[in-house]
Amino acid sequence: MQQALFSYTEGLADAGAYAEAVAYLYSRLPMFSRIGSSAYKKDLTNTLALLEPLGNPQHRFKSIHVAGTNGKGSTSSMLASILMEAGYKTGLYTSPHLRSFTERMRINGRDIPEKAVADFVTRMKPYIERVEPSFFEATVAMCFDYFAREQVDIAVVEVGLGGRLDSTNVITPVLSVITNISWDHADLLGDTLAEIAGEKAGIIKSGIPVVIGESQPESGPVFRAKSEATQSPIVFADKRYHVVPLPESGAAEGRGFGVTGLPAFETPETLALDLSGVYQRHNLATVLAAVDELRALGWEIPAEAVVRGLAHTMRNSGLRGRMQVLAQEPLTLCDTAHNEAGIREVMAQISALCQRFGQQGGADTGQLRIVMGMVSDKDHGKILALFPKHAVYYFVKPDVPRGLEAEALREKAADFGLYGEVFNSVSAGFEAAKASANKNDVIFIGGSTFVVAEVV
Repeated sequence: MQQALFSYTEGLADAGAYAEAVAYLYSRLPMFSRIGSSAYKKDLTNTLALLEPLGNPQHRFKSIHVAGTNGKGSTSSMLASILMEAGYKTGLYTSPHLRSFTERMRINGRDIPEKAVADFVTRMKPYIERVEPSFFEATVAMCFDYFAREQVDIAVVEVGLGGRLDSTNVITPVLSVITNISWDHADLLGDTLAEIAGEKAGIIKSGIPVVIGESQPESGPVFRAKSEATQSPIVFADKRYHVVPLPESGAAEGRGFGVTGLPAFETPETLALDLSGVYQRHNLATVLAAVDELRALGWEIPAEAVVRGLAHTMRNSGLRGRMQVLAQEPLTLCDTAHNEAGIREVMAQISALCQRFGQQGGADTGQLRIVMGMVSDKDHGKILALFPKHAVYYFVKPDVPRGLEAEALREKAADFGLYGEVFNSVSAGFEAAKASANKNDVIFIGGSTFVVAEVV
């Protein structure tokens, strides 16, 4: 094993250097979440060049690699929570962060220390300036170095974008997981669902088992062909498990689920999640199938750890913004869904809520109020077509360079019969919605991860 050029525990920078270190990363390195596709590097060269002086830490810990269009953050967080409850020292890498940069890498639910971030940047600055990586590439190197030096038992690593050329795709995991395939980032990943699936399938490694969350006509043949080529055992989670929301769990929360199917190991027939959202049924099946595969590989994960891990995912992983309830009166929710498939699931649940409470608009029945913002490089038409016409809209611009101007969003929305006012910030739109609402209304905040980041 190659010796790393510096020790993580030696010479930690003063905590006050954290802000300077993060500002350096933000200002010097292209960041996809802020500027879009120009920050996307379509090969692994930079990532490998940064990992080399670190002693190639990606080879010094076991991992689970999670890709997919939607649900990969929830799936990663649930898996990490279960492994924590099973007694393993568990790393979790997710992106983007909502509030703090340190959210991106956690061990047993705790963010990377700010001192560790500052120390990494200080010591790696010569290599960063020589390689000129993207923000994401530098972050991946930092994360893998942190996990290796902290000697995690296992890390759950979420793909940033795509799979085949994603910076995280330098690991050889014990298990690969692909949640689903839908339209998103077509300009980078492909013009058809089969092409997008091909990019996601790039995380499938030779002989390493893979769990596919949803069997879909366009993507299924792609995954089967790749698994045959790599001789990787493949499992389709929705063929093994059937998961349905329990009626008594409530339309707003959607937290209780009934589970039937053909599990390889003992699985409770009902499970409770602390993550809200009826759409979590898809992710739950994926997680249960992944747990089966890990058990088959020798990982000891008792049923009690599954139950506790699912019930405490938010506490154990810090995950937020998944049909998260911010207030009860008026019922106020937010969700990070930002593509066609994700918005469709969320709007279906919002519609069920409105029907439940009789909220179809009008002074006597309560009102649905939606604080909406988007980034500019999306297919806005496909997404806007899914939003309800009976809602009152508060159009906002998320505070990132990619953010779509609120006035432009209002004009686009009007083409789909969606009407409302423009506000100069997410917080201003949210405050206006709250000021106009009564206790029987429903307020939803969404359209972009970056909108949700400003309210959670």
